[in-house]
Amino acid sequence: MAQLQIFTMEYNFAGIEEKWQKFWEENKTFKVTEDPEKQKYYVLDMFPYPSGAGLHVGHPLGYIASDIYTRYKKLKGFNVLHPMGYDAFGLPAEQYAIQTGQHPAVTTENNIRRYREQMDKIGFSYDWDREIRTCDPAYYKWTQWVFVRMFKHWFNRQTNRAEPIELLVSGFEKNGNSLINAASSENCPSFSASEWNAMDQKEQQTILLNYRLAYLADTVVNWCPALGTVLANDEVREGFSIRGGHPVIQKVMKQWLLRVTAYADRLVDSLDDLDWSDSLKEIQRNWIGRSEGAIISFKIPDTKKNIREIEVFTTRPDTIFGCTYMVLAPEHPLVSQITTTEYSSRVNNYIREAGKKTELDRISDTKHISGEFTGAYAIHPFSGEKLPVWISDYVLAGYGTGAIMAVPAHDSRDYSFAKHFNLKIQEVVSGGDISSGSYDAKQGILINSDFLNGLDVKEAIERTIAELENRQLGYRKVNHRLRDAIFSRQRYWGEPFPVYYEDEIPYVLDEERLPLVLPEIDAYLPTEKGEPPLGRAKDWQTPEGHPLELSTMPGFAGSSAYYLRFMDPRNDNELVSEKANRYWENVDLYIGGTEHATGHLIYSRFWNKFLFDTGTVCRDEPFKKLINQGMIQGRSNFVYRVKNSNKFVSLGLKDRYDVTPIHVDVNIVHNDILDKESFRKWNPEYSEAEFILEEDGTYRCGYAIEKMSKSLYNVVNPDDIIKQYGADTLRLYEMFLGPLEQSKPWDTNGIEGVHKFLRKLWKLFHNEKNEPVISDENPSNAELKVIHKTIKKIQEDIERFSFNTSVSAFMICVNELGSMKCNKREILSDLVILISPFAPHIAEELWQMLGNSESVSKTDFPGFREEFIVEDMVEYPVSFNGKTRIKVNFPADRGKEEIESKIMENDLVKKYLGGKEPKKIIVVKGRIINIVF
Repeated sequence: MAQLQIFTMEYNFAGIEEKWQKFWEENKTFKVTEDPEKQKYYVLDMFPYPSGAGLHVGHPLGYIASDIYTRYKKLKGFNVLHPMGYDAFGLPAEQYAIQTGQHPAVTTENNIRRYREQMDKIGFSYDWDREIRTCDPAYYKWTQWVFVRMFKHWFNRQTNRAEPIELLVSGFEKNGNSLINAASSENCPSFSASEWNAMDQKEQQTILLNYRLAYLADTVVNWCPALGTVLANDEVREGFSIRGGHPVIQKVMKQWLLRVTAYADRLVDSLDDLDWSDSLKEIQRNWIGRSEGAIISFKIPDTKKNIREIEVFTTRPDTIFGCTYMVLAPEHPLVSQITTTEYSSRVNNYIREAGKKTELDRISDTKHISGEFTGAYAIHPFSGEKLPVWISDYVLAGYGTGAIMAVPAHDSRDYSFAKHFNLKIQEVVSGGDISSGSYDAKQGILINSDFLNGLDVKEAIERTIAELENRQLGYRKVNHRLRDAIFSRQRYWGEPFPVYYEDEIPYVLDEERLPLVLPEIDAYLPTEKGEPPLGRAKDWQTPEGHPLELSTMPGFAGSSAYYLRFMDPRNDNELVSEKANRYWENVDLYIGGTEHATGHLIYSRFWNKFLFDTGTVCRDEPFKKLINQGMIQGRSNFVYRVKNSNKFVSLGLKDRYDVTPIHVDVNIVHNDILDKESFRKWNPEYSEAEFILEEDGTYRCGYAIEKMSKSLYNVVNPDDIIKQYGADTLRLYEMFLGPLEQSKPWDTNGIEGVHKFLRKLWKLFHNEKNEPVISDENPSNAELKVIHKTIKKIQEDIERFSFNTSVSAFMICVNELGSMKCNKREILSDLVILISPFAPHIAEELWQMLGNSESVSKTDFPGFREEFIVEDMVEYPVSFNGKTRIKVNFPADRGKEEIESKIMENDLVKKYLGGKEPKKIIVVKGRIINIVF
């Protein structure tokens, strides 16, 4: 380091930051390898999708927090893994390719280059040698490999783990499937060993798809014709795609799925072992939605005396005698079979309209009541009563069995439906008033319920299930709201499936033939036959001539195990070596947004548990501690246009005019004062704008706190902040805005104060001529007290991720040391180390100025010594008959008896006593003195 230029004059943040970023890159300062002599710590950010817009100031919030903690743990002696990569497959790049013809790989590469430039400017301590990109064949080889492994495994409920499919086949060959307790598809047929052994290969392989953890099946999906692909629920809002605003319909399609539901109980049970917020754990529990109840069969006879059955799942089998009608999901396969001719037209119309809504829309729409009668009736399993069968979109095909027994007296949605369509309401649990609404509580005594009368709810549930099983009308069942994950997308820019078809049956490629590389195609649209874009690829088949799968994997595929690949990113033979995995184990600290609370986190935990079962990884859970950083909101600015004119009136005068508020680019506004000339140049429409100004000659803008968005012109580019104030100012200011986990507005008005603080810090090391002046004198007790108070505070704050209060503590420390004109090497060295995780560039420069030859990141965190912060004097409030009147100082080691004696010698005490003798003197050591008289 001795040969590096030292900036000794004014605080030249631009030169300092460029210098140290170059140094870190050239010297691979943050490169990390397994070190058995050191305790490991793995810090991970949820890696970004590289969009064309680049980063705005809201994006780095979590990255800065994780970087602070990474640098801190290194100073504490840990061997810290802190990698970064890119979730690089995705629909935006493909849509851009469709519009422009530019290959998504080119767009993605350009976007990644932009992201990397921006992140480098902020000074993150990533080990860039470990960078991964999900669109790299060397990476997605292992995504394909995991898929192949899932295809070759089933979930044994008896052992509660994944096992090779060969063990399942062996069981079928010996006993059929009667003794198998497996996670399997609904309506999986029963068969004996002899029946299995008599099946041909196609029949056997079709059966096995009901058990494989990766399987092909017909399922209801969100289909977007304009985009030509299936969309996840979070990609759809109110029946339209979020990307492009295109109509989305519900459609049954053959799709690849992952049997996530097999792990539902384990996903819930192990949440208790994780250091996650209670709210996040509750979100996951609700999403998985474990519930215990019963499956009940209802028979539906038709005019030809054919008997069909509807199976329903209910958590309240005790209310069976309150069932007065039944409801099927519009997509339920029985609807077309049982609907009578009289009602078929209306039912079909309803099904078409329901198909335009996503499941999320249907769940959230509790006000709109709709449905149609099918003309069919089911038979009550106990009473024999005929129950009308309806369809309605408040019943979902994917939850339970896609059918419900409606008990309007004791379920609010059933009650509303019954009231709307004038259906019978039968009370069966006492305790409520069903004239005004349903009584949903699981408390009360059963009435109007035959053999259940007189039982409480809990007893009635058990009695009902016993009776159902005794009469072979149903059975006990644990159900989950969680669905198997749809794993197919009908688009180009994603991982190809390592799947080929023979006699219309899917098979997976041998692992030695991976990766199956995404082929070149002439256009990124579906084919003329309606096939996905891969249908355009030439020779998209195996060497044997078998056609390959045309769909690609979804966005979450590449992010479901990326944390493992970071442990061993250049290993061509394994996803992760046993050595690397046993050293790094799992992620100690994971930071990312709450938008991933369900999808990504559920899928990653599922993948990890599967890989744990199969011996690839040594830990059952991927992320020990998880922090969701809050959102940095935009602070929008407004100008006020006088209607029917090109005049703009300032905020303080706008109430005198009829005005229209217009969003204005925040980058031409400073402290809410508009740069009028920049405004005229901003939009040709405003080139001749006239202004009605405040008395001081300024145009003051209005403001509002909104989501940071290009359309609201409130996006702040971190590059602009760095250019004006420096990366260290940006880092400190983002932390200073407020608690990490809370959302807060971006307000550039406060950034000047943080920048001034860094200049004050710089001045501690320099005299009036901006020359470095460092003293080797021993520090005073007062200086030691300031720095050790700060050491204690910063360590405590970092450990609890209270970075905003750390910044305040630094400001107090620098002010106090400045007032003492402290330039002692011992004090300043500790201060530089303390601030280095937050403001690493200036810290490196000052560390070098102190004569050190290694990066400040290679040193140790300062040790805290309690004796330096013990107060010499204590200020005691003195109260007279409970009212505080004065304050008196006593040495901290002064005893109670001596304080009682000395306090009576105080002139002010004598004044307030007015010659009276005190009845009692109460001394609370170190806190208060109370004189009673």
